[in-house]
Amino acid sequence: MSTAASNTPLLPTANPPTWLGVMGGGQLGRMFTQAAQAMGYKVAVLEPALDCPAGQVAERLVNAGYSDNIALGQLAALCSAVTTEFENVPADSMNLLAQGSFVAPAGACVAIAQDRILEKRFFVDCAPQSGVMPAPHKVIASLDDIDAIGDELLPGILKTVRMGYDGKGQVRVSSREDVRAAFEAMKGVTCLLEKMLPLAYEVSVLTARGADGESVVYPIAENVHRDGILFTTTVPGPNVSQECARQAQDAARAIVAQLGYVGVLCIEFFVLEDGTLVVNEMAPRPHNSGHYTIDACVTSQFAQQVRAMARLPLGDVRQHSPAVMLNILGDAWFEGETLREPAWDQVLALPGAFLHLYGKDDPRRGRKMGHLTFVAPTLDAAREQLRAACAILGIAP
Repeated sequence: MSTAASNTPLLPTANPPTWLGVMGGGQLGRMFTQAAQAMGYKVAVLEPALDCPAGQVAERLVNAGYSDNIALGQLAALCSAVTTEFENVPADSMNLLAQGSFVAPAGACVAIAQDRILEKRFFVDCAPQSGVMPAPHKVIASLDDIDAIGDELLPGILKTVRMGYDGKGQVRVSSREDVRAAFEAMKGVTCLLEKMLPLAYEVSVLTARGADGESVVYPIAENVHRDGILFTTTVPGPNVSQECARQAQDAARAIVAQLGYVGVLCIEFFVLEDGTLVVNEMAPRPHNSGHYTIDACVTSQFAQQVRAMARLPLGDVRQHSPAVMLNILGDAWFEGETLREPAWDQVLALPGAFLHLYGKDDPRRGRKMGHLTFVAPTLDAAREQLRAACAILGIAP
């Protein structure tokens, strides 16, 4: 599409309706759909699974694979703009959609974010502008690459280059023998070895950029992971100094500008024990760590994604209340081996509690089923309610 057309706002209209499309039918697509509908848009979802969280609420479900050219043509013909709810949608599909619709983020941005080698290379190239570097790393594509590993890279984490998320496709390694065993267990797919660093804590920076080049950055979120899955997000981060927050926000602005990105982008950083900021990875979409924005910010990350792809002015990112977000996994439905419904009435009796369930009817251990956000006048109060909720749900705080 032309630059002029790309900067023309897509206003919500009733007759004919303005349609927005989303690639992917998971919970992020569901919350995007709800935000778009609240603003007056209709939403079509392309997703191969028939019973999916986003498909339950969208006006239309295009039930097909992400590379189905006929389905992609249908989505492009119906929708004035299309986005994605997860980074592993084929970049070629986003490029094909761009022939008929405004696509945000662009396929080129998605391609970088879904390939760890391209992502690390981009971060290194962007370092003069962002002021941050990724962890030392090496591509492992063969047994010869393993023999050539420098001592300074061990111990480390071996990660598959593609399709890794929520701790999947990652193995901690201490020696070349460990790397060799992990590489063989991964069937010899190309991997990236990253040096393990003295980590103090992790933060994520949620930013959004419009087609006009304007960008905004949300308050810095401090994250805790368990078994590779996000456990809690706390905002403001209790350990995040003003200098760290400033550096992370400046780096995010530089990265999103260098990408020429349009939409919501989440960038994860490590903060080392000496205070050094290290860029880890990015997700070209709204992010689990940004769910707190629904209940604690003027503009949620999902409403922001709608604004960006519709070329509307970006929304106010001001946080009106301290907040803590808790991921709810399928484990909360189990008492021993007995399956039962969690005591949501007790949880919702806690002050400042907001429950978001994703419409999944098959609780499984480790499966994301929903999240809870607690907002309060003080961060200590929000964290106290989080601890109370964990006790009710049988989750170790």
